[in-house]
Amino acid sequence: MRRSRPFRRRALNIALLTHSTNPRGGVVHCLELAEALIALGHQVTLHAPVAPGGGLFRSTSARVCLIPEAPAAGTLRERIERRIDTFRNWFSSPCHADFDLFHAHDGIGANALFELRKDGRIPGYVRTVHHLEDSYGDAHLDALEMRSILGADRLLCVSPSWSGKLLGRTGREAAVVGNGVNLARFGARPSARDEPLRRRLGLGPGPVFLAVGGIEARKNTVATLQAFARLRQTLATAQLVVAGGASLLDHSACRQAFDAVLAQEGLACAGPGEARSPGAPATPLILAGVLEDADMPALYRCADALVFPSRVEGFGLAVIEAMACGIPAVVSRIPPFTDFLGDADCLWADPADPESIARAMCRALMPGTRERLAARGAEVARRHDWAGCARAHVQAYRSLLDELSASIPPLAEINHA
Repeated sequence: MRRSRPFRRRALNIALLTHSTNPRGGVVHCLELAEALIALGHQVTLHAPVAPGGGLFRSTSARVCLIPEAPAAGTLRERIERRIDTFRNWFSSPCHADFDLFHAHDGIGANALFELRKDGRIPGYVRTVHHLEDSYGDAHLDALEMRSILGADRLLCVSPSWSGKLLGRTGREAAVVGNGVNLARFGARPSARDEPLRRRLGLGPGPVFLAVGGIEARKNTVATLQAFARLRQTLATAQLVVAGGASLLDHSACRQAFDAVLAQEGLACAGPGEARSPGAPATPLILAGVLEDADMPALYRCADALVFPSRVEGFGLAVIEAMACGIPAVVSRIPPFTDFLGDADCLWADPADPESIARAMCRALMPGTRERLAARGAEVARRHDWAGCARAHVQAYRSLLDELSASIPPLAEINHA
């Protein structure tokens, strides 16, 4: 880390660390933050581990450093520890560590930075806590996660609720830096990608409901499917699209529960582009997987509503992306959603009750509701801009750098000693 002073006015050279090159919410946040910081005049290098043949899921104006790692294999603990080592070994080289500030967006990068600071290779680091998992099912991994939080020199959160929970659990304060939506990418105006995407996914007359985040317990995908099955009893042409799902964690138990509900309800399922006979009804469930990043705005516009009854979220970027694209959002009435959404902004649901989710999905189709929520959603999206998020980060960065700089003895004192 560079130690020249002062940091108050000059542009900063920032290393951002994210654990993945896949389109997860935290990775998207990191990418958008990097670009917003660059727009403010700072230098940013995004670091992520990458297996042979891999790459970042989208292009970016930030400098990107993809650090080679061995192919993913072994237990979850082994894979996480290998990624921590990948970061630590990379930044152990002085030529890779010439930055003013290091900022990790998850426990993997933050644990590497913890080790590097312990070895005297960097003075300190920033850690963003998007949310706290109750447990990884491995005491050692849980301890590593907590170490990366407690050991950080500065903590950031994207929502007030998580900042409060973090204070309650750890006694550590975290500045709230917020989240954003890129209105240059996400909007209600149709594009040339919309109709080709509808055909590729096999969408029919609808209504079409969209779930983003793959099949995960945290995303509450099983309850979403149960709610959709109830809705299909009266809306025979309804379809549910489940998009996303690339993850380091093992979600096989949730997938088994999902498949059990699918079999119980007798719902047909297809992947994107799977052919169906001419004139045949549209497949009720489409497992779209990970789509091209350029298709995401069109995906929202192809849907009649977003169904996002998550049990745990750091913020829920998909909600404001959907709102920016002009569609209603069915959202859990829990923090952090209640931090930034009011009763007129979305359709609330109880995440523990599939019937409540189904009722909210049904309300999204009522005449006038879509138009009302589209107008409110546009207002919500405008309140969440990446430029404001970046400015909040810079304030936290400069505060930390001033503290670290003040702790370095003047050169005359070092020479005298």
